[in-house]
Amino acid sequence: MKSRKQRPSGAAFLLAQLGAHAADRFGERIKGLGVAPRHAGILRMISTTPSCNQRALAKRLGVLPSRMVILIDDLTEKGLVERRRSTKDRRHSELVLTKRGRGMLEKLSKLAAEHEADLCAGLTAAERNTLA
Repeated sequence: MKSRKQRPSGAAFLLAQLGAHAADRFGERIKGLGVAPRHAGILRMISTTPSCNQRALAKRLGVLPSRMVILIDDLTEKGLVERRRSTKDRRHSELVLTKRGRGMLEKLSKLAAEHEADLCAGLTAAERNTLA
């Protein structure tokens, strides 16, 4: 009789696996857009946070400030985000979505909604509300 390898169990492990699986599937879904899942979250955060700067964004997303500079550089090179001198404090720059960035966010939002619907297809409305 073959013994089955025992899989790790526990809610934390299963949630981590689910998160990794969901991120991989979302990455596949948006691959043709030329952005990565990490960019999608940044675009969304910039769109919902007026006068957002890199340092605050890094703190809010739990990303090292030096890493955030690289990510914002990626988005500016793609023409999705602009750094604008703050009108409140000229020492700082604010991050703003460009017209192209807003269009990209619309596409990403649509794909994210489809992704969530697929991931939650086996759940009832009540179960979805519990998770939300």
